Amino acid sequence: MRPDDEIPTTHKELAVQVLLYDTTLRDGTQREGLSLSADDKVKIARELDQLGIHYIEGGWPGSNPKDAEFFQKIQNVELKNARVTAFGSTRHAKNTCADDPNIRALVEANTPVVTLVGKSSVLHVEKVLETTLEENLRMIGDSVAYFRDMGKEVVYDAEHFFDGYKLDAEYALETIIAAARVGAGCLTLCDTNGGSLPQEVELAVKTVREQLRAEGLEPQLGIHTHNDGALAVANAMAAVNAGCVQVQGTINGYGERCGNMDLIPLVANLQLKQGYECVAPEQLKRLSEVSHVVAAIANINPDTHAPYVGRSAFAHKGGIHVAAIAKVAASYQHIEPELVGNELRVVVSELAGRGNVRMRAEAMGLELNGNERAVLQRIKELESGGFQFEAAEGSFEMLVRRASADYQPPFELLDFTVIVEKRGGNGVMSQATVKLRVNGEVMHTAAEGEGPVNALDGAIRKALLPHYPELAEVHLVDYKVRIVDEHLGTAAKPRVLIESARGEERWSTVGCSENIIEASWQALWDSLELPLLRSRALTR
Repeated sequence: MRPDDEIPTTHKELAVQVLLYDTTLRDGTQREGLSLSADDKVKIARELDQLGIHYIEGGWPGSNPKDAEFFQKIQNVELKNARVTAFGSTRHAKNTCADDPNIRALVEANTPVVTLVGKSSVLHVEKVLETTLEENLRMIGDSVAYFRDMGKEVVYDAEHFFDGYKLDAEYALETIIAAARVGAGCLTLCDTNGGSLPQEVELAVKTVREQLRAEGLEPQLGIHTHNDGALAVANAMAAVNAGCVQVQGTINGYGERCGNMDLIPLVANLQLKQGYECVAPEQLKRLSEVSHVVAAIANINPDTHAPYVGRSAFAHKGGIHVAAIAKVAASYQHIEPELVGNELRVVVSELAGRGNVRMRAEAMGLELNGNERAVLQRIKELESGGFQFEAAEGSFEMLVRRASADYQPPFELLDFTVIVEKRGGNGVMSQATVKLRVNGEVMHTAAEGEGPVNALDGAIRKALLPHYPELAEVHLVDYKVRIVDEHLGTAAKPRVLIESARGEERWSTVGCSENIIEASWQALWDSLELPLLRSRALTR
C-alpha cells in the first residue's frame, strides 16, 4: 500500500491536478445485477492503480464479510499510485466512537485513509437518523477527530449535501465546518439523489469555499455525483471548475439506479479539453482497456456507444462523413481516438459511400482493385433485403474477396435438406443432408444434431473436412437471431449472426432470409469459406 506522505494535501500543491477517487468497489457494486468477489475487487484495484487512480475505496468493512476479506487481501498488494480507503458512517447517535461497531470495523480495515459519510440534510437527520441537529454535528466532529487522532487521512462525504443545501443552507454548511474544524483532509459534497443541475452545483461549491475561508479553514473540496438526471459528469466538471480538487466516481459509471459519475469521460474531458492533470498521458491511453477489463471482471457487456472508449465512439457510417475523414480525420472527430486507447473505425452499410468500402477494406489489409462500386452496390442490395454488415465484418470481407477477378470458391452448395420431427416421447430430432461440390467432387453427406442448425453444420463439415482438415480448428462460438420485420409476427424475416473462432482469431458473419435455415446456411457458408480464403491468400 502506498506510503502516507506521497499524496499532496494542500490546495496550492495541486494547482491544475485533480485527484481521482474511485468507488467502483463499493458504490459501483450497488448496481443491480453486479456482484464482485473479494478476488475480483483485488483484480480491479490493480487495474485502477495502473491507470493512475489516487484513491481506491475498497468497500464498507462493517457491512459484510466480503468487504472485510478484501481489506485483508489488499494488505499484501503493492500499489504504486493509489491509496486504499475504507468507507463507513459516522458513529451512531447512541454510541461513542470507541464502542461503535462500524467505527471498529473501519479501524480493523487498517487503511491509510478512512472515508466517513455523514448527514447534511435536516430531512435525513430528523426523519432518517431520528436524532437532533446538534447531535448530528457532534457525531460528525467526534468521528472525524477519532481517526485524525490515529494519524489517518480522513475524507468526509457530506451525503445529500446539495438537497440539504436547498432545504437549509445554513445547517448544511455547519455540517461541513464541523468536519473541517477537526481535520478532515477532504470535504466531499455529494449529490446523492443525482437531481442537481450544473449551475446549482457550481454556486454551492463557491459558497462552501467562501464560508470555509471565512472560518480560516482550507481543506480540499471533493465532489460525488450520481447520474439520475444524466448530468453526473457535467455536475462534476462544474464542481471542479468552481474549486473542487478531488472527484469521486466509478469506472463505466456503475452504481445504483442510473449509476454514479463515470470517471472515464470525466478524466478525458478534464485532461484533454480543459488542461487539468488527472493521469499521465501513457495512462490516459489505457482508458479504453481499463473500461473493458473492468466490464469483463464485472461480467457486464461493454457499452459499445460509450463516449471515448466504446467500440462505436469513433465509428463512421455516413458516406459524406467518411469522405471527409479520409482527407482530414479531425473533420468528424472531437479528439484523436489513440489518446484514449481507441481507434477510428469505418462502418459499411446501405448509408455508406465508396470511401467507406475502400477505407474498411484497407484497414483489413484487402485490395479492392477498383471494385469499390460493385461491392458497395452489393451491400446496398443485401441490406435492403435485411442483411446488416456493421457487426458482420467477416461477411463484408467475403464480399470483397468474391468481387476479385481471380476468386475461385473452395466449395459450392448444390442443395440441402433439413428434417425436424418429434418421435413419440423421444423428443425432437433434427437431421440434415447436404450436397456440395468440393474441388470438382460432389459430396453427399448427412448428420444429426441438437437442432436444425447444428445438424446442418455437422453435415457440411462431414463434406468439407476430408478436403480441408484445417476447418476442424474452426468453432462456432455464438449464434444470434434477430427479427427484421417484427410487425409481421411469425412471418417476419430472421437475420442470423454467427461468430466463429480459430484460436485467438474471431470473425462474424450474417445471413438473412424468410427461412431461418437458409439464413443460417448463408452465415455458415461465409464463416467456413473465410478461413479457407485467408489461408489460400497467405500461401500465394
